[in-house]
Order: sequence, then C-alpha cells, then structure tokens
Amino acid sequence: MNQPQEFLITCDQKLTTQFVCWLEYIRYERRLTEKTLEAYQRDVRQFFQHFTGYLGNPVAIEDIANLKPVDLRGFLARRRSGGAKARTLARSLSGIRSFIRFLERQGLAESAGLNATRAPKLPRKLPKPMSESSAVRVTQSVEQMAEEPWIATRDAACMALMYGCGLRIGETLALRPEQFSAKEGAILRIRGKGNKLRIVPLLPFVRQCVEDYIQYCPYVLEEKEPLFRGAKGGSLNAAIIQKQMRKLRGALGLPQNATPHSLRHSFATHLLAEGGDLRSIQELLRHASLSTTQMYTGVDTAKLLEIYDSNHPRS
Repeated sequence: MNQPQEFLITCDQKLTTQFVCWLEYIRYERRLTEKTLEAYQRDVRQFFQHFTGYLGNPVAIEDIANLKPVDLRGFLARRRSGGAKARTLARSLSGIRSFIRFLERQGLAESAGLNATRAPKLPRKLPKPMSESSAVRVTQSVEQMAEEPWIATRDAACMALMYGCGLRIGETLALRPEQFSAKEGAILRIRGKGNKLRIVPLLPFVRQCVEDYIQYCPYVLEEKEPLFRGAKGGSLNAAIIQKQMRKLRGALGLPQNATPHSLRHSFATHLLAEGGDLRSIQELLRHASLSTTQMYTGVDTAKLLEIYDSNHPRS
C-alpha cells in the first residue's frame, strides 16, 4: 500500500516500514474491512503529523515507544477542536492502539500508556429496524424491480440472506457457492468482522432463494469464487444492492431507515420480539459484547412506549 508523501516526511524510514507491515497485518490476518483500513491509516497518519509538530522533527519508533496518556489527550483535543466527534475520536484511538500493540509484540514499544487512556464516551444510538411487514415486503418485492430474471433472483437472495440470517451486506457479498453445499445442510458458516466465525441457521426460504439464483445465473460459479455476480460477471458491488433498496423505498413507500443494514437490525429485533433470548441473538450476530446486543431491547422498549403514547387515553 503506497503511502502519501505527507506521511513519509513525518516518520523516519524504520517507523514507515513498520507502519506498512502493520497495514498488511490488519488487512490479511485480522481481515479488517477496506473502510476500516482506510480510516486507521488516516488516523495514525494524523497522529504522527501531530507528534511531528510537537517534536519539531520526523517521528521515530523511540519517540512513541512509551506513549503517555497526556500525549494522546493532546492529540484527541486537537482533533476535537477541528470538529471531530466522539465516534471519530474513539476510532482514532482504536487505530493508534492497534499500531502500538503491533510494535509491542515485536518488543519495540509499550502499550501501558494507551491502556490508561479512556476513549470518549459515545452517545447511544438505537438500531433502526424495519417493521416485520416492511421487511417481508422487501424480500417478496425485490424480484419485481429487475428486468433480467437472473438479476431479480440474485437481489432476492441477497435480501433474504440479510434478513433471514442477519448478515451484513459485506458478509453477504463475500459468500461462496461451497458454503451452500449439501454437506453444510441447514447451517451457514460466516467469517465476519475481525475474522470471527459464527454459525447461523439457513432457513428453507433463504436456501431456496439462493438455489433459484444459482439456477438462473448465466455465469459459471466456481466453488471458491464469489457467489454473487454483477451484470458483466464480476463480483457484485454493494452499491448495486443499496441502489435496489432505494428503489424499493420509493416503490413500497418505506421510510429512509430502510437500508440493507436495517435488514440485519430487523433480523435481531424481530427475533427478540418473538421471544428469542439475548445470548442466542448475540451469537447469531457475533457481537463481542452482550451490551451491544442489548441495544435491541431499547428498540423494543421504544416501540412499546410509542404504542402507549399513541393509544392510552391519558397519554
């Protein structure tokens, strides 16, 4: 990965080499998404530009080998004064921590100062699922939005996987034909964020949608190649599915929160509403912390309060 010229002048050669190695590590071993890779690269570069201004010379490994909380607080304060919000600051700190810990495993740095630095408190944002009827209408109506029959079955399969299995759009488009072989049966093995493996049930209607797509797809689908293809045979781009969802919003009169990712939120919220327990839903979504999954109880409570306010005679 080529580095911008402004980054190269803020670090000496040894640190630049380690930075490139770290990027390769988080790309191929930790399997972070492309957007996260770009954000982490940008955040660490900004930190070293800040530190270069503080030192008055390009940063070396020795300069960051034992960072103190005050060093990081100064950087975060500067970002905040530039308009960065709490979520951006937390991500910046996460990227810097990842890089320093990479150096620590090689005996080049200590991360104690990082561990003592608390990330900014993030505002709690409730997920925005669709209603059950809207989610079902999306999965049933998407086939009517494409002119080519095979593209219609492709889009229907993508929507079914996101709502029926709780997949992210990136996870859906990374699927391979071998994951739907007979030996896998009624389960789907997913490699998600951070290369974490989870197993989700493959409902009959979801499998049928995928099989319909495979039957009609005009391209040869090799076992280890991407399952979903674009119109010209290459890997399907997420923007195509997002565009289809925008068309569905207009055609079905759905709210703005009807996005591909809201199908994943709908999967979790509707399971919880039907009596699913949080621990099971956590495993299906592969959340690292149960507190992340607990956000969906807030959605359920918010819906109850909305019903109360709308219908109670004294509301």
